[in-house]
Amino acid sequence: MSKRSYSAEEKYEILKELDEHYSTYDLESKYNVHHSTILDWKHKYDKYGLEGLKESSTWKKYSKELKLAAIRDCLSGKYSIREVARLYEISDASVLRGWIKKYNSHRDLKDTSKERTSSMTKGRKTTWENE
Repeated sequence: MSKRSYSAEEKYEILKELDEHYSTYDLESKYNVHHSTILDWKHKYDKYGLEGLKESSTWKKYSKELKLAAIRDCLSGKYSIREVARLYEISDASVLRGWIKKYNSHRDLKDTSKERTSSMTKGRKTTWENE
C-alpha cells in the first residue's frame, strides 16, 4: 500500500526492520518507499535520533554563500548530491537539486528568508479603465 508520508514513529518502526537484517530494497517493496528515502531516514535518525525523523514545520534558512559552496562541491564531481546535502545539512537532496537547476539556468541565488519573496507577492495589475 502506498502512503504519501510516514510519521516519525512509523519511520522508526521501518528502520528497526532494517536493523533486523532486511535490506533497503526489501523494505522498499514492502512499504513502497524508495530505498534512498530509507537511507535518508537512517542517516537522520543516526544523527538526530527520533527528532530527526519528524517532519519540519518551518522553513530552513540557507545563506547564498552556503548554496554556492554546496553547488560547487556537487558540480566538482567529488561528491554525490546526497553527500553534499548531508555535509551542508541541507534538509533534502531535492532542495540542492533545485539550487543547481537555478544556478545552471543562470538565475540569481539569494539567501533564504522567512518572509514572502516578491515573486510570491507579485500579481497582475488590473484596472477597470480601457487602455
